[in-house]
Amino acid sequence: MKKFLISALTLFSLNTPMAFAEQTSAEALLLQMNDASQHLNYELSYILIKKNSIEPLLYRHARDEENQLAHLLYLAGPIREVIRRGDEVSYIEPGVEPFTIESGNMVAPTIPLLNSDIKELSTNYDFIQVGRAREAGSACQVVRVVPKDGLRYSYILWVDEKTHLPLRADLVDRDGEVLEQYRTISYSVNDHIAEILGKLNEVKLPQVLSLPKGKLKETFWDVEWIPKGFEAKDLNRYRMAITERMVESQMYSDGLFSFSVYISERDDQSVKGQVVRQGRRTMHTLVNGNMEISVIGDIPPTTAKRIAQSVKLTIQEK
Repeated sequence: MKKFLISALTLFSLNTPMAFAEQTSAEALLLQMNDASQHLNYELSYILIKKNSIEPLLYRHARDEENQLAHLLYLAGPIREVIRRGDEVSYIEPGVEPFTIESGNMVAPTIPLLNSDIKELSTNYDFIQVGRAREAGSACQVVRVVPKDGLRYSYILWVDEKTHLPLRADLVDRDGEVLEQYRTISYSVNDHIAEILGKLNEVKLPQVLSLPKGKLKETFWDVEWIPKGFEAKDLNRYRMAITERMVESQMYSDGLFSFSVYISERDDQSVKGQVVRQGRRTMHTLVNGNMEISVIGDIPPTTAKRIAQSVKLTIQEK
């Protein structure tokens, strides 16, 4: 059996494309992956594996002159779709009126790093080439995307040697536990996909929603510590529909992961200290005086706790 395995591995290595005889750097490989995922006409059929669920999905992508066209279809349960036409993304889900927003990214379970800025991520992440493996029947280069500060999650990516498309992505915590897996079952690269997606331009979709910009410039609280590389987005204030509580929130993103900080008045339901992690999502809640502070996002529990504890209140609203 050992002789057979050695012979098979030898044969496999002899058939390795010359382009990979000299290893491409991990960052260069991710740049090739990013370029391929945004410029090729392709189709990926994959599954998203979580702790208690498996979700089958189909993702198609094509270039239409300078614009990107993409279509994500959920293959099980009620019909759910996400459609991208250039900088407009439409969401079609059961029980919700279809809507379109202006954005260059789908908020959906697409394989990670498809549209990420690799150069920008290299400031806060190390890219490490692990070796070679097979996924969806194809030879792949395996790369780890590891945070330099150890304060966020990591990804392990399987990149197809021929097309440079990502065929698998494992989300891994600091203890090495796999939290999520995106695993391609089959894929195709051909111009016929561009013809299929070109018909999306003829489909009547909802008009782009005019989303209100965050007008709140000053507040009574401040986050004094966040991991390096996370940038604050718009600050918002709104009233909860059920509890009538006024809430202020701010989202932070580093281009790969994100989290939000929520501040509201405490009530009888407030918990003095609570940490809940469900897969990639962590929620940490604490009470400071009359205020409840919550940090929710795709970050480890220890990071969420440190962020929540760094929130300083100047004047507590009543």
